[in-house]
Amino acid sequence: MMLDHTSLPVRDLERARAFYDRALAPLGYTRVQDLELPHYAAAAYGYELDGRPKPVLWIGIGLDGPPPPLAPMDGFHLAFAAPNRTAVDAFHAAALAAGGRDNGAPGLRPHYHEHYYGAFIIDPDGYHIEACCHRPEN
Repeated sequence: MMLDHTSLPVRDLERARAFYDRALAPLGYTRVQDLELPHYAAAAYGYELDGRPKPVLWIGIGLDGPPPPLAPMDGFHLAFAAPNRTAVDAFHAAALAAGGRDNGAPGLRPHYHEHYYGAFIIDPDGYHIEACCHRPEN
């Protein structure tokens, strides 16, 4: 594994929490920590993956307040690995139901590689979020 954890600054912490609680559940993520971090953030939520002993994703409001709104194509993209294509489909449906905007329905993306199956969402803060699976079938 290359990364230990990732942090996303958000504009509205409770809206982001509600979105990520629902959108990431089909991928095996669970919110496990609600913190105030005086050296880093006014408040933050941490998500673990499949019962690993620590959060791998943090969302929070920094000490300087919320970040400015993102421009429509600021270039930020975060892809979550999905265990199978069914989880990609479930992520997309849950993210839409939680207030995300569609940025690419679930399906094969053969221009990446033969078995690349992904779904793309824009979260409530404008981040480009994806779930993808590289397996040849479910």
